[in-house]
Amino acid sequence: MIYILTGTIRSGKTTALLNWSKGRNDVDGLLCPDNEDKKRYFLKVKSLEEFQLETKNDTEDILKIGPFRFLKSAFKKANDFLITFTSENENQYLILDELGKLELKNEGLNLAAEIVIPEFLNDDKQHLILVVRDYLLDDIIEHYNISEYHILSKEDIANLN
Repeated sequence: MIYILTGTIRSGKTTALLNWSKGRNDVDGLLCPDNEDKKRYFLKVKSLEEFQLETKNDTEDILKIGPFRFLKSAFKKANDFLITFTSENENQYLILDELGKLELKNEGLNLAAEIVIPEFLNDDKQHLILVVRDYLLDDIIEHYNISEYHILSKEDIANLN
């Protein structure tokens, strides 16, 4: 089953997932919160391992989108991590935070999304939670050909078992 958590920018989607996943052993994946400097980083849900995503530097190893500069190496690490999950994984929920403009340009977490999404489409026991900004929802659904899904708001997260 695929769930799509959607809402406006900076509306608390990631925070809701972070709070919901705390103390759960059946959830893994990646969240993309902000650090104290308001820079985004990747957080592995189960291990709580963090790795840098956003940078101030202009290097060859960056993807630019709007005012943001993201490390290509971070996306490679994130994609590799997410791709290791299959429908036979012991976790009931896998979080992919977030699919957006980069993924629509076949960058960012696109590689993992292309591999992981089809695995969860018709699975009633394993669930994929995708985070998508509201104004990109239709484009993401079309881009990844997601035929069956449930839309969630951040208030719905607490009701997931």
